[in-house]
Amino acid sequence: MFVQRKTSRPSLDGAPAAGLSKVAASLCIGLALALSSGPAMTATPERGALVIMGGALKFDNTEVWKRIVDEAGGPGARFAVFATAAANPERSAEQIIAALNAQGARAEAIPVAPRLKGVDLQANLKDPALLSKVSAAQGVFFSGGAQELIVDTLQPGGQPTEMLKAVWSVLNRGGVVAGTSAGAAIMSSTMFRDAQDVLHVMKGHLRVGKEVDRGLGFAGPKLFVDQHFLKRGRIGRLLPLMQAEGYQLGIGVEENSAAVLRADEIQVLGGKGVLLVDLSQASSDAKLGAFNIRNAQLSYLDRGDRHHLKTGVTTPSPAKLAGHAIDPTGKDFKPYHHKQAFYMDMLGDTTIVNAMGQLLDSPYPEVLGVAFNGRRLKDDPQPDLGFEFRLYKGEGTRGWYSGAMGGEDYTVLRMRLDVQPIVIKRPFYTALEPVR
Repeated sequence: MFVQRKTSRPSLDGAPAAGLSKVAASLCIGLALALSSGPAMTATPERGALVIMGGALKFDNTEVWKRIVDEAGGPGARFAVFATAAANPERSAEQIIAALNAQGARAEAIPVAPRLKGVDLQANLKDPALLSKVSAAQGVFFSGGAQELIVDTLQPGGQPTEMLKAVWSVLNRGGVVAGTSAGAAIMSSTMFRDAQDVLHVMKGHLRVGKEVDRGLGFAGPKLFVDQHFLKRGRIGRLLPLMQAEGYQLGIGVEENSAAVLRADEIQVLGGKGVLLVDLSQASSDAKLGAFNIRNAQLSYLDRGDRHHLKTGVTTPSPAKLAGHAIDPTGKDFKPYHHKQAFYMDMLGDTTIVNAMGQLLDSPYPEVLGVAFNGRRLKDDPQPDLGFEFRLYKGEGTRGWYSGAMGGEDYTVLRMRLDVQPIVIKRPFYTALEPVR
């Protein structure tokens, strides 16, 4: 079970969480001051469901599209589609509507998007007919694109519009709110606004209104959400934000995958999975003067897995239960991987979960890797600052393996992670001189 303990969360009152570095503590205060203006609608929904997709959701991913409709009541469920974040709202809405209606939904686009031509955006946000359509829906879907367009449109200056209140009414009476990519980023109370460079975030770039902003808070005040997670190595940006904002629990959802959150249970669907990050027992060393963290707990939940947030109990998929249980401390443990790897880019595509699976199924207690800029960049004031990642086994580290889905698929629970700043010596290598 994950151990949950109360710690201070700085985003509301400005007090830094215990154990933060000086950099993170200053970020806490800055975020608190900037995000505290205006009322926040952050009450956890009692009966509704969230379907949080990591982006790049394929239209032939029937499992996810069907589940969205099923959570709203099944065939005949009415959906309000917001392509607010999209570069081409008309086309995005049409594609989403087609995918939902293919599963029996009755979906309709809500013309509330800054890039939608020929409409009066401010008038539509208050239009009684549109508000009625949204309020009467059983489901709401937010497209991908630029998440800042969603919050700036529906919650300008931190103030909820009537349209946002209508969306909340759907969720609070038992409906579903679904979002992919940008539509997933808005789910938590704090979100990444525009932080494409993960390493820059690790180096302290967390400016309010730039990299970070207030989200819409559908997931409540205690759970942080990130997307495109494994593909883009976003563990490197999630950890500093969680530490700075005092979040104990975060989820990173992979592309073409979904986390269905109802009450306190998460179920994983789609092409891959979700990384669950628990910082309830984590600490840091303020003396280092740069981002660092010790004893973060990582769990990788694969497709079909379920996890209860309050009890900490994970139920693996039927395929995993029919496969191999892995307990590195068990007497009958027979490790499969015998090569101890070193990872030169821990922020690479899916590297973090690959390393977790390999370490779990190996005789070694830990594995190391680094993250750094291979070249000196003009806009990087700390070109020689890098980070060492140390993954290691701890109490309760275990998991499951299955080859039934055509690959080497692991579910990994309670792997530990330490990250510390390091100095990169240059040049990293020199050419081998020919023998004379």
